[in-house]
Amino acid sequence: MDVHRLRLLREFADRGSVGAVADAMRLTPSAVSQQLKVLAREAGIELLEQQGRGLRLTDAGRALVLRADEVIASVDRAVEEMAARSRTTVGTVRLAMFPSAAALLLPGLLSATRASGIDLVAADVDVPYGSAPDALADHDLVLTHRDERAPSITSPRVRSAVVMREPVDLVVPPDHRLSEQESVSLDDLDDEEWISVRGGFPVDDVLLSLATVTGVAPRVVHRINDFAVIEAMVAAGHGIALMPRHAVRHTQVHRLVLAGVRAARVYEILHRPSALDRRVNAAVAEGIRRLCADIE
Repeated sequence: MDVHRLRLLREFADRGSVGAVADAMRLTPSAVSQQLKVLAREAGIELLEQQGRGLRLTDAGRALVLRADEVIASVDRAVEEMAARSRTTVGTVRLAMFPSAAALLLPGLLSATRASGIDLVAADVDVPYGSAPDALADHDLVLTHRDERAPSITSPRVRSAVVMREPVDLVVPPDHRLSEQESVSLDDLDDEEWISVRGGFPVDDVLLSLATVTGVAPRVVHRINDFAVIEAMVAAGHGIALMPRHAVRHTQVHRLVLAGVRAARVYEILHRPSALDRRVNAAVAEGIRRLCADIE
C-alpha cells in the first residue's frame, strides 16, 4: 500500500470529509476520492461507505487507520534518524496548548527546546476537553485540561498522560465581605453573582461539580473565556469567580482557598499511540513534564 494514500485515509479519519482532507492536503476533492478508491483496491476491501450525503469509514477502514498510524510513525522516525545522521536538523514538533497553559509554560519550553535544537511550532487551541483530540489532525502533541473529576479520554488512536494538577481557587473583589479570609466554605457563597467560562471548559465543570455538592445552582451572570478579563471584572466588583491558581495575576483581586472540597483541573498531554517514538516529540513532552513539576 502506498504511504501517501495511507496518509490520506488517516486525514479522512481525523477530518471527517473528503473536502476537509482536500483543503488540508492542498488537493482537489476528486483527487482525494480517486486516491482513496485506489487504496481500497490495494487493500482488497471497501474502506468507505455512504452515510447520508457524505462518507464514513467502514470497520475495515477504521482498522486500517490504526495500521496507517503505525506505518506513518515508522516513516517519520526514519526521516528523523536520517536527518540526525546528516546533521541538517533535529526535528520539528507541532504543539497545541490551551491559552492559560501557554502563558504559564510556553516561554520556558521554547527556551529549553531552542537550546536542544528542536524547532517547536506552538499554537493556542481553546476548545472543550472532548474536542481536544481533534487538534491531533494538525499537531504532534496537544496539551489540554479537564476537571479532575472528569474521566480521561479513551480512544484507540489517542494516548493521554496527566502532567500536572492545578488547584482552582475563588477570587473576589478587594472590598468583598470575604476578602479578609484566606479560605472559604461553599456555604458562604449563597446569593453571589458569578463570572465563569463558557460551558464545557474545566473551570465551569468545577463550578458545576461544586453546585452538585452544595445543592445550590450558581447564578452565572457573565461567561468569559479570557482569565485576564475575568480578573479585571472581579476587581471592579462585577462578580466573583473560580480561577486556576497559576492563572491569577491581577493585584486587585483576593484569592481564597476552597475549604472542605477538592477543586482542580488537570493538565494532560494527548498524542497518537506512536508519537513519542519520535525523539523530538518525547523530548518536548518531557520538557512539559519538567516545567509542570517545577511549578507544583
